Amino acid sequence: MSLSERIVFQPFVWRGTRLEAGTAVLCRNSQDAHRRIDKVRAGILSVAGALVVRMEVDEEAGDYGEPEYLERIGCVPEAED
Repeated sequence: MSLSERIVFQPFVWRGTRLEAGTAVLCRNSQDAHRRIDKVRAGILSVAGALVVRMEVDEEAGDYGEPEYLERIGCVPEAED
């Protein structure tokens, strides 16, 4: 079993009256993800909101650990339990 850390920047955009997930971006590290959040905060990236999520992944087995939400900005859907 080979676990690796994945950090994902997940933007959200408005499509009419619906908030939808945009294209997720796999980040090199947490600093890369936080730079993307800073771009949203500064208005450089035009999205409704975004999440940064970290999780442990075993791609060979198809196992994904519980997501850890590192940062949230703007309009994002509530996490489901």
